[in-house]
Amino acid sequence: MDLPTFWFLAIAFLFVGYFVLEGFDFGVGVLMRTFGRDEAERRLLLNTIGPVWDGNEVWLITAAGAMFAAFPHWYASVFSGFYLPMLLVLLALIVRGVGFEFRGKRDDAAWRGRWDLAILCGSLLPALLWGLIFANIVRGVPLAADHDYAGGLVDLLNPFALLGAAAFGAVFVLHGAVFVALKTTGEVRDRANKLAARFGPVAVALLLGFLAWMLIGVRRDPAAVGLGSAAAVAAIAALGANRVRHEGWAFTGTAAAIGLTVAALFAALHPALLPSTGDPAGTLTVANAAASAYSLKIMTVVAGVFLPLVLLYQGWTYWVFRRRLTVN
Repeated sequence: MDLPTFWFLAIAFLFVGYFVLEGFDFGVGVLMRTFGRDEAERRLLLNTIGPVWDGNEVWLITAAGAMFAAFPHWYASVFSGFYLPMLLVLLALIVRGVGFEFRGKRDDAAWRGRWDLAILCGSLLPALLWGLIFANIVRGVPLAADHDYAGGLVDLLNPFALLGAAAFGAVFVLHGAVFVALKTTGEVRDRANKLAARFGPVAVALLLGFLAWMLIGVRRDPAAVGLGSAAAVAAIAALGANRVRHEGWAFTGTAAAIGLTVAALFAALHPALLPSTGDPAGTLTVANAAASAYSLKIMTVVAGVFLPLVLLYQGWTYWVFRRRLTVN
């Protein structure tokens, strides 16, 4: 395997990790205001993700940094072509983080209510926009021969991308509901389980529709078909596990469905990085967008040293905070 392909797979792995981990805390952020009945329940939901949400975002920072260093042309085209959605994601994540920190600074219901609304918007908006962005990446966008984005905002709001946004948003909310059921006890656990049972079929239907469209109508790659089919099976299995109140298996199923869906997106892309729907010469590929061999070698050495340490630390964090929480 050559280094450009290795780094394509590494970036895919980082985005898989990001969406699996950030997906459930996006879902919990949406549910804080809509599911929590009082301040005690909302605080409980916040406490389920409090120790891990900021660590989950490290995966995004690392993935973006790896894109910049390994495939600078890809990074430039994506972050310029998707400038407005990316800016909205960034602003939403900032508002969400500030909300987590500031909602408890004053003992005032109106104050907390405003920050809870900020957390809801800061969680739902990125969930929807990531689906929009990645659906457009795998579908392709108008690129000029020099790889510059040649379209407008309307080009990004196509039906396939909008379905991707709905599917990502719905599955993340389902993932969050299952996580709440896994991490809590008593009435909150029961209600989260029932919410996942009611909303789950809608989320899975959207995901299956998105996968079918991608694998049949957009990219017919054998590896992507295999991964997408596995994602569909995992999503359906998660519903079954949730129905019999096996929260651990249900969470494993939603996590696998998200991870396999993202892996299918990257498999469908390869060897392209950003297909051009305009000038074919504008398509960015693993070969024509890669950094120099020397840069990739240095990155590989650094990643080999530090990535295992980061994974061990984050795994230890989840182990320490593995216990269920109760309403105080």
